[in-house]
Amino acid sequence: MNIQQIRNATLRIEYAGATFLTDPWLAAKGGMGTFRDHPMFRCRPEQLDLAMPLCDLPLPVEDILRGVDACIVTHVHPDHIDMAADGSVGAPLDKRLPVFVQSGEDAAVLERSGFTRVEVLGEETHFAGIRLSKTPGRHGTRIPCGPSCGVVFRHPGEKTLYVAGDTIWYDGVAGSLRRFRPDVVVVNACAAELLDEGRLIMDDADVQAVREACPQARVIVSHMDNVAHAALTRQSMDQCLRRRGIRDGILMPDDGQSCHF
Repeated sequence: MNIQQIRNATLRIEYAGATFLTDPWLAAKGGMGTFRDHPMFRCRPEQLDLAMPLCDLPLPVEDILRGVDACIVTHVHPDHIDMAADGSVGAPLDKRLPVFVQSGEDAAVLERSGFTRVEVLGEETHFAGIRLSKTPGRHGTRIPCGPSCGVVFRHPGEKTLYVAGDTIWYDGVAGSLRRFRPDVVVVNACAAELLDEGRLIMDDADVQAVREACPQARVIVSHMDNVAHAALTRQSMDQCLRRRGIRDGILMPDDGQSCHF
């Protein structure tokens, strides 16, 4: 498999002959606007006027989309799929692409946006000979910021891949690690937080918990350096992981970089 970090949670995954794009947030730098434009999410005052995404894409959109066979949207939030003012999503994408989502509610959003091949992930969803399994997530330490999921990829000719999605470390993630025993784990870990919901995704302590629970796996840190409410950057995560003595076991690709397994 080859996993290319595009930006934030957007990954281009080449797996068993198919190419997937996860959480395709393809807006230009600043294109989502600020938290003042999304008042349903309450952040710290110093974060209010930071336009997101904080960085531009590392590649032209047409290069990112070239050869993509399917998309996976772990949840419909504006930093995981482009969202227009009318609530429609995924404007840059080919509406004929297969799109896998976590629920009927998310499927309805994609279908209202013009997508014609939307499927809800299950325990055993099949695509091009690949087994896709939805995994649970907890998107907030205090109040979940809406539902979110992860997904496990399995194929006889590939290592098992677990993309955990927007979740903190909790027993649902631990259970997925025990059940699937993945060879590669991707975690979203900028420790983004909101005032009401608390921390929304993993921090360095959670990354260490993943590492200790699944020591045979290569762990990739994703969802870095592009949302205003992040508490960790790649630089500060690097320092935290070094203090914990686990930096050598963690991959943290820059936008545009790839990891091959």
